[in-house]
Amino acid sequence: MIWLLRHGEAEEGGSEDGARRLTGKGERQAKAAGGALAVLGARLDTCLASPKVRARDTARLACEELGARVEEAEALRGGDFDPEELAAGRGDVLLVGHEPDFSRAIEAATGCRVKLKKGGLAAIADGTLIVLLRPAELRAIAAPR
Repeated sequence: MIWLLRHGEAEEGGSEDGARRLTGKGERQAKAAGGALAVLGARLDTCLASPKVRARDTARLACEELGARVEEAEALRGGDFDPEELAAGRGDVLLVGHEPDFSRAIEAATGCRVKLKKGGLAAIADGTLIVLLRPAELRAIAAPR
């Protein structure tokens, strides 16, 4: 299974794009994604993140509860990539990166047209879109019952 998590809400402009940090809301989105993945029973073998600060921090916060190791992947910095090629041989993987790259990658891999919201999560396997969750849905899944 390949999970794709778009980074959480980040600071607007003002600084170099790669240095933009998560806002408080973005941090909450990242933690909710990690909590939802835990509730959904995701067993990650690794997490690959864009080296941009907002994506790295999203990955770190999401993976805290999951115990997955986060590695930077230049292929996720920006531009088109093949999620299956990137995840090959790594088991179940969480990719953390940017739009419109993730939506294009999901469409290329599955044929499904989606728009991944900031802090949104998708899962693909064998050319099929398995799940697409908005941040509000992730919060609801992760919320203590």
